[in-house]
Amino acid sequence: MGSPLSFEGNGPASLDATSNPPAMFDGTTRLYMSYVSPYAQRAWITRNYKGLQEKIELVPINLFNKPSWYKERVNPASMVPALEHNGKVITESLDVIKYIDGNFDGPSLYPKDPEKRELGEYLMKYSNTTFINIVIGSFRGNPAKESTPVFDHLENVLHKFNEGPFFLGKLSLVDIAFITVIERVQPLLEDAFKYDITLGRPKLATWIKEMNKIDAYSQTKVNRQQVIKYMKSRYMLRASKSILYQNQVSKL
Repeated sequence: MGSPLSFEGNGPASLDATSNPPAMFDGTTRLYMSYVSPYAQRAWITRNYKGLQEKIELVPINLFNKPSWYKERVNPASMVPALEHNGKVITESLDVIKYIDGNFDGPSLYPKDPEKRELGEYLMKYSNTTFINIVIGSFRGNPAKESTPVFDHLENVLHKFNEGPFFLGKLSLVDIAFITVIERVQPLLEDAFKYDITLGRPKLATWIKEMNKIDAYSQTKVNRQQVIKYMKSRYMLRASKSILYQNQVSKL
């Protein structure tokens, strides 16, 4: 089964259920990822930005037809990303990007300033919990109303530091954590709900434009029209079925 999404660049072919596993722990550093996963994309962007294309090998996994060895040998949770390095495997996207930034050469993506680090820790956790839960949950109802507080929160945070257009002033892991999610929800909100998340939020609009100028990110982007189609099928159809079921139950 092929993926319903494709990214806009070139890369190694995705490994599926018919693929043989790579030789693990042979000294090669490998990033097991998927071209369509926003969580794996975080690690991919981090690798690219730090110039580690020759040091960290991409191993794309077909999430819709996974090889059995991936769960058995790489990540028991069967999720991406996973980073194989120095005889161990690191999982969970935020842990992986922190590990890459802290253990490899290249431009630093996390400030040493205590205030910025504290805010960064909060925002990365927020990106994986409150933010994504509220935005995805809003697809069942009125996104323009229900997701407004979280997008307003991003706008307000972007006003905190004036050193640049990014969350902590300069580009950081925080920006990488958010952009891969926004890349997927923004097109759906515009297409299906006619909700422009940048309207009345100039800082957020500028942030998105600046992120799109970064090669390390643009090299990883998925096709916009396919994103809309996939997000509709995955979330809106599921939401419609849930609402229909709830209505039926309420009539019993």
